[in-house]
Amino acid sequence: MSKTSLSQAVALATLGASLTLPTIAQAEFIKDSKTSLELRNFYFNRDFRQDNASQSKAEEWAQGFLLRYESGFTEGTVGLGVDAIGLLGVKLDSSPDRAGTGLLQRDNEAPKRAQDEYGEVGVTAKLRASKSVLKVGTLLPKVPTVQYNDSRLLPQTFQGGHLNSMEIDGLTVDAGQLKQVNQRDSSNYEDMTTTNGGARGITVRGGQTSDEFNFAGATYKWSDSLATGYNYGNLDEFYKQHIFTVLHTLPLGDKQSLKSDLRYARSTDEGTSNIDNKAFGAMFTYALGGHAFGLGYQSMSGDTGYAYINGTDPFLVNYVQIGDFANKDEKSWQARYDYNFASIGIPGLTFMTRYLSGDNIDLGAAKPEGKEWERNTDIAYVFQDGPMKNLGLKWRNATVRSTNFGNDLDENRLIVSYVLPLW
Repeated sequence: MSKTSLSQAVALATLGASLTLPTIAQAEFIKDSKTSLELRNFYFNRDFRQDNASQSKAEEWAQGFLLRYESGFTEGTVGLGVDAIGLLGVKLDSSPDRAGTGLLQRDNEAPKRAQDEYGEVGVTAKLRASKSVLKVGTLLPKVPTVQYNDSRLLPQTFQGGHLNSMEIDGLTVDAGQLKQVNQRDSSNYEDMTTTNGGARGITVRGGQTSDEFNFAGATYKWSDSLATGYNYGNLDEFYKQHIFTVLHTLPLGDKQSLKSDLRYARSTDEGTSNIDNKAFGAMFTYALGGHAFGLGYQSMSGDTGYAYINGTDPFLVNYVQIGDFANKDEKSWQARYDYNFASIGIPGLTFMTRYLSGDNIDLGAAKPEGKEWERNTDIAYVFQDGPMKNLGLKWRNATVRSTNFGNDLDENRLIVSYVLPLW
């Protein structure tokens, strides 16, 4: 989809809804509708520290506009509704020697300058029957086998269908099919492929893509403290994946708890790839008042690293700001600390820091093992009331170092966001 101005994005994003209102408008459809505009100002600076870096840094500044509309459902046994989203990214500062941050769409030809603006409009039809909802059109999926990426100016989106059902108390069922993806720094939909960078050891027959990702899964909440799940994903001609999850929270007393998050995934090849991976992850978090102390472990085994749709967020406990620690045979651990200042009377202010270390990475025959570490720090504040209510400020800092492979880099992200409810 070609780039569009903000006024066009606003108009087109609501067009699907407005055209249907004369014929299906009913009280619940209108009463439960809501529209919001998010303003996202994003500065990104990544400084490459290794001697052989192809460019010294990636640095850009951009403004994003995210208009979201969600209707209610018409009354009756089967309810109809429509959602719409309008996205626009505007360049504030960039140059060819500093491009490539993922904030802005770039020209296809050298020197690959960042475009002045880019955007997307998407409409989603939805149908509700009992406690089940079917959505068809533009999707932002978030299930273990496919999680859309929203770590830059505009979110990644998909085209397809998604059924969510909660007919049985405690049981949530998801199933669907995705056909194409629009990456976070693009305005064009394209077929999907698998992530194969780093030291994963994943090979794919040249130029192969897929226009079919099928997924299904179920999560059962046994009690307020225990939930288990199984999810299946199949990127046609690339891989099949089975993911098992256990999430448990153990109360330990006044304002204390221990949360256990266990994940296991088995991925196998299909058609054009050599994917063969077993991924185990465990994260344990002890909460005490406003404090949270976390320890995590992640292990990769098999002939390759972990597989997931290119550009998405992998469902891994050690997927963090930059790295996913999912290379072939990699073993990694994480130490994390969070603090919520609401516990001392400053609601909206949060702090997080973590350190991850990975080793035993298989780089191939006769090569030494690869190693890497990453350190992250986040400080965020969201105004809770007054004239600046919903204004959010966030600083994200990361340092990455590796041995025998990968990039060494320092990174800073400054994000100012404001969500304005329109109705």
